[in-house]
Amino acid sequence: MAQQPRRNKPRDSAKPHGIRKGRFARAMDPLFARFNASISFDKRMFVQDVAGSMAHAGMLGRQGIISVQEAETIRKGLKAVLDDFQKGRFQFREELEDIHINIEEALRQKIGELAGKLHTARSRNDQVALDLRLYLRDQIDLCSGDLLSLMGALVNKAEANIDLLLPGYTHLQRAQPVRMAHHLMAYFQMFQRDWKRFRDSRTRMDEMPLGAAALAGTTFPIDRKYVARELGFSSISANSMDAVSDRDFALEFLFNASVAMMHLSRLAEELILWSSSEFGFCTLPDAFCSGSSIMPQKKNPDACELIRGKVGRVYGHLMALLTTMKALPLTYNKDLQEDKEPVFDTVDTLGGSLKIMASLISGIEFHAERMIEAASDPSLAATDLADKLVREGMPFRDAHAKVGAMIRDQAGPGRGKKGGRLPSPEEMVEARRHEAGTARKRVLDQIRKAEAFLNRQKSTGRVDKTRPKARGGKSKD
Repeated sequence: MAQQPRRNKPRDSAKPHGIRKGRFARAMDPLFARFNASISFDKRMFVQDVAGSMAHAGMLGRQGIISVQEAETIRKGLKAVLDDFQKGRFQFREELEDIHINIEEALRQKIGELAGKLHTARSRNDQVALDLRLYLRDQIDLCSGDLLSLMGALVNKAEANIDLLLPGYTHLQRAQPVRMAHHLMAYFQMFQRDWKRFRDSRTRMDEMPLGAAALAGTTFPIDRKYVARELGFSSISANSMDAVSDRDFALEFLFNASVAMMHLSRLAEELILWSSSEFGFCTLPDAFCSGSSIMPQKKNPDACELIRGKVGRVYGHLMALLTTMKALPLTYNKDLQEDKEPVFDTVDTLGGSLKIMASLISGIEFHAERMIEAASDPSLAATDLADKLVREGMPFRDAHAKVGAMIRDQAGPGRGKKGGRLPSPEEMVEARRHEAGTARKRVLDQIRKAEAFLNRQKSTGRVDKTRPKARGGKSKD
């Protein structure tokens, strides 16, 4: 009798492993396993996951939920796991799905089955909510430092070019002369608002969610405030269901990043214009430009164009997470796994853009003669001429119409009622002596206030962009 061909077993017949043991009779379909796994991206939260676990283990021992000795063994094991990661020895396994189970399995290999006690009184639901808050808290600190560096570059460039004049524009048409320093300080104000938005949102995300467990809390006598103190949180979440399903803090980060990228794009656009042959107001540093594959003369402002182009990417991430959240019932749903990739990519995009722009600003060379030539366009004196007519007794609307008619008839701004020369660009900027005006003293006032702000942040350590180390606190048993 001919031998029957050997049949392959169905691919879902393998025994389940990990957290699937018990409830499930078969392993996950390989295609779905890859689709379901998040370790390829949530491994970025390795340090934060270990920090949260160390604090949680310390609490379990402190509260007598596990023994003090068990807690200390778990904490030492976690430190060893972290050491493997930091030295590049950690092997991530896709079949373990996510960062939490990968670390727990690595801990089991270090200390044996005792590792299974670490997950007492918590769920991956509150664990991931904690990790993401810790991660974004760290990233906001880094981003704040990058913003301060960019603001510092703008202040330095403004002070070095305090007497440089160029046309200010409305509708991209020449309007009135301004100081280059005044123009640069306008961007300082934008980025300062961005900095404040990030710091403000950091305050709102400063709630510790661990202890909410899956959604309803836990029956164990946990001490959430202890864990919060160990991890540097100022408060604990007030509602366990909200704690595991809230992603407002991530949405705020994406919104703040979107606004900051928009500001970067506006600055990038002006630098692209100013460095063009048509304007010729500046030369961008070679290190942030590229050439053409066919035209030898080209020097393309690629860094600025890429920053401008990446804004849509960050906007898209904000819209993606808003859409993910819009119809989710309480509490945790697997949809929330989609919160991390938009956040991680935004962190990379914003951080890179801020660093590049700060270096680019520091290396710009301005062309004073080309700018003053443009600022000396006689039509830019039109408003000052109208103001002169008003001081001579004419209602402003009549003066506006009179000067406008002179421009229309190509007579130039001409002369006022009693004649006289047109004011120079220097005289026009100095005439704006009110607060926030273009007079030299007022622009220097802006610069001094900006320097004082930056020095205050430096004194409080907010300029330090060093990535915080894993925290878990010392056991107080």
